[in-house]
Amino acid sequence: MPPHFLHSISLLRESVPDWDEYPFSVPAIQRLETLELHPRVTFFVGENGSGKSTLLEAIAEKLGFSLEGGTRNSNLAFGEHMFSLTSHLRVSRAAHRPLDGFFLRAESFYNFATKVDEEYGAWGYGGKKLHEQSHGESFLAAMTHRMGGHGVYLLDEPEAALSPQRQLSMLVRLHDLAADFSQFIIATHSPIILAYPDAWIYQFSPDGIERIAYEDTEHFQLTRNFLRDPSRMLERLLRKEDET
Repeated sequence: MPPHFLHSISLLRESVPDWDEYPFSVPAIQRLETLELHPRVTFFVGENGSGKSTLLEAIAEKLGFSLEGGTRNSNLAFGEHMFSLTSHLRVSRAAHRPLDGFFLRAESFYNFATKVDEEYGAWGYGGKKLHEQSHGESFLAAMTHRMGGHGVYLLDEPEAALSPQRQLSMLVRLHDLAADFSQFIIATHSPIILAYPDAWIYQFSPDGIERIAYEDTEHFQLTRNFLRDPSRMLERLLRKEDET
């Protein structure tokens, strides 16, 4: 296995100003102490609002990325923390530093792509401007042409832009990068992406953050049950809706 760049993330609990203020009021964040990271791939899963993207964004900013996403070079406010959680995190790192890094954030990727196209044109992303590609194509272009290995890569809900087939393509590229001394932290809802072998999966819930097996995730179980008998599940679901 490649060496860690990032060993763990810790919340400096004694410095939290107010546990009733967001994001410290989020149950999973309230219970956070230290989270060990896999040397290759760590997943964050949980319902909307559970805190997984919140923590990922704070980690990204702690590492010097802009909350808009991109490389550290695209962060115009480097050293200035825009997110309150960032200042209360400690990142345990290895002595050796990554040569590359990228924060791929679905929510703000359009803004990032606009900036890239205006400043760099088609250079560095496969010879084609990002806005001249579909959302999914531009996502994969960033992974294929901009992520070069020996890096730390943070992905926030990449499935938002990717079809199931493209999610499989993403896993192939992720595997190549992981084999090239790279480390990923990924927040996702996708049971396809979560299936990447030997990764660590952390579930965010009102009870805190716990490491679980792939087959124990709600994403896997719900998808499996639905595909076994979609008609039956929809009939039960819609009947309940009609009764309310």
